[in-house]
Amino acid sequence: MDILVQKYGGSSLSQTERLRRVSERVAASHRAGRRTVVVVSARGDTTDELLDLVEEVGGRHAARRAPREIDQLLATGEYASAALLALALERLGVPAVSLTGAQAGIRVVGRHGEGVIDSIDTARVRRCLDEELVVVVGGFQGLNDAGDVVTLGRGGSDTTAVALAAALDAGSCEIYTDVDGVYTADPRLVESARKIPRVAADVMVEMAFSGAKVLHSRSAELAAAKGVELHVRSSLVDREGTVVGGGDMSPLETGSAISAITSDTDVARILVHCKGRSDPASEILALLAGNAVPADLVARSGPQEEEFRMGFTVRHSDVARIEEPLESAVAPFDGGISVDTEVAKVSLIGMGLLNRPEYLARLTTVLSGAGIGTSWIAGSQLRVSVIVPRHEHVRALRLLHAEFGLGADVLV
Repeated sequence: MDILVQKYGGSSLSQTERLRRVSERVAASHRAGRRTVVVVSARGDTTDELLDLVEEVGGRHAARRAPREIDQLLATGEYASAALLALALERLGVPAVSLTGAQAGIRVVGRHGEGVIDSIDTARVRRCLDEELVVVVGGFQGLNDAGDVVTLGRGGSDTTAVALAAALDAGSCEIYTDVDGVYTADPRLVESARKIPRVAADVMVEMAFSGAKVLHSRSAELAAAKGVELHVRSSLVDREGTVVGGGDMSPLETGSAISAITSDTDVARILVHCKGRSDPASEILALLAGNAVPADLVARSGPQEEEFRMGFTVRHSDVARIEEPLESAVAPFDGGISVDTEVAKVSLIGMGLLNRPEYLARLTTVLSGAGIGTSWIAGSQLRVSVIVPRHEHVRALRLLHAEFGLGADVLV
């Protein structure tokens, strides 16, 4: 029998009635003869509430001072969700067992709060499945070589589910969330946004990285790398969602290459400047890498220029962790940094975009015509991104969605 992996987000479990609905859906899969593994996130706002408690009890910067203790605390949200869902299944007469990431054999490497799954020993999970148990795994965390809990970062339960699906050679991985699929834009911001029946895996990776909230970007990368087909569906309504991966997704050359428009407000623009011909670029990039902070839209001055300048965007949520280390890194070069958090990133997502330079021209024409200032443009075959003022990102999103006809009933 095929193994089915399902993942349920925190909003799907936030209320007792929603948790009961999830248990009924899982029970139906089990009774249909599917060997079922369920990955769960912390319920509702549990993670945010725990982080507020961290500051209340530990004081300012407690998360930076004691990252191990933060991971110990945050993982309890997933533990509680797993145990509660197992109890709800037992009440329906479905035998179930809850497991932590460690108990499920998930080994993690890397820094606390930004761990990366290294391997999964599936022996215990398979043994439970052979005993006809539904296995409910707390997502978002695993165990490192020191025997400590390490979390995977926000959205890490998606990555746990995809990793388990790959390790178990599961026939399917279903991601249940509070929206019923992947849309051409955030349907909460763009009323005309249209659900996409199927999305290529590499396109989904770019969508997730550039702001689409439906999937964690690392889970999309892992699914693409391991060939795991994902089904993104709503846990609140019974309707078809979006299939990610599989099939020939290349558009016809005469058709639109744009699949979606995304916006991301978790963005900060950082400018670095140093006097003279010093070149601390390698130190800056190594510092970002050492702190597991991805940089986007990177540009720098050339060796012939009189002053070193470098610019890049990072996640707004990462600024507090790297601002002081960056200042210290460039101080010996008589340098400094400036941080602008009043920006957002808007992106065209599709295929073959560098071969269609007219799309970038249309993007800038539409936005400038609407009085929306743009800066820091970067492009690849799958994505064209531009920085806009934060307060204008919704208007930019709607204008571009209309410009590229994504609300129309056509294939993209």
